[in-house]
Amino acid sequence: MITENLYPSMTTSNDYIKKEDLYGAHNYHPLPVVLERGEGVFVWDVEGNRYFDFLSAYSAVNQGHCHPKILRALHDQADRLTLTSRAFYNNALGEYEAYVTSYFGYDKILPMNTGAEGDETALKLCRKWGYLKKGIPENQAKIIVCEGNFHGRTITVISMSTDPESYGGFGPFTPGFIKIPYNDIAALEEALQDPDVAGFLVEPIQGEAGVYVPDKGYLKQAADLCKEKNVLFIADEVQTGIARTGKLLACDHEHVRPDILILGKALSGGVYPISAVLADDEIMLCIKPGEHGSTFGGNPVAAKVAIAALEVVKEEHLAENAEYLGKLFRQKLGEIQSGMVETIRGKGLLNAIIIKPINGKTAWDVCMAMKENGLIAKPTHDHIIRFAPPLVITEEQILEASRIIRTTIESFAS
Repeated sequence: MITENLYPSMTTSNDYIKKEDLYGAHNYHPLPVVLERGEGVFVWDVEGNRYFDFLSAYSAVNQGHCHPKILRALHDQADRLTLTSRAFYNNALGEYEAYVTSYFGYDKILPMNTGAEGDETALKLCRKWGYLKKGIPENQAKIIVCEGNFHGRTITVISMSTDPESYGGFGPFTPGFIKIPYNDIAALEEALQDPDVAGFLVEPIQGEAGVYVPDKGYLKQAADLCKEKNVLFIADEVQTGIARTGKLLACDHEHVRPDILILGKALSGGVYPISAVLADDEIMLCIKPGEHGSTFGGNPVAAKVAIAALEVVKEEHLAENAEYLGKLFRQKLGEIQSGMVETIRGKGLLNAIIIKPINGKTAWDVCMAMKENGLIAKPTHDHIIRFAPPLVITEEQILEASRIIRTTIESFAS
């Protein structure tokens, strides 16, 4: 069988794009840029063009691309032991568990791999707690969720979605969810009257919905209401956590301590799939051996990588940098002179511009033009552009990136 012509050498972006289109599932619509290298806030394509990365792999690369400390931890552990499964103990997991629980202030961690797995874990944990501790009748537990949410792509998670693009054509769906408007305390208060409610799952800022920041006081009021009704307040901080919004957690802006905390993405600095669910003993110990787990969850490489990634966040003061430069960035975005800019919103270095089409040009066209000018970002919901650079970005770099965004958007007016 002759195979040498099946995979001809690829040198241009178009070659790589065609190969993905031919052999990969068509479940993404990427910006047409093929990246091969990254360092800090920059990425380079196969033609050698450099770009500011203003998506950061949906906030997985908060510590910057290929951070040397995180890579050293990855390489050092990979040379020794990569995986044992949880059938045996290993000498890295306990160290990580002690470190991360102290870091975030919880009794226990349940380690997983992806953000969606973290959410699924939290849902199972909440239901189990509801039956064992709250006394909800078996199979009657309900969890309140918010319209516009995005917690992943599993069948159970899309069962709580209100976005037809996420759930359309994938039923039947998992029951047990009450959907209420986001940022609506009255709706939450009403839903909490149901005695079978075990938890309230919420994103402190809805990222996929377009960086929808709730009113000041919403999270605190929601957490207080949950406590009053003996309902678990569950925060999905997979995207907003680990310094992205100017605090270690987005919930920290309102001094809210979730009963269950879900983390992922930047927990590894973008070099390895790592997620985690944190809770205190009263909740976490509701799950017994054999009731939940993961072959790769808590593996030695993940343990060492996560410790290094979290150390970088503290050592390099990334939360403080996000807070300061986020304000500067929004100030500079506010100087854009264009009817295309409908709204600017965000917190820390998680920000968005709502784009009003002009002369048939949309948010996608803006992103394509920004790419040509040396900055990459991606639209969400067709009319919103998220801006989330690595948190290691400097003031000089944020000003340069702001100029690119402003120049690009203003060019559409002319």
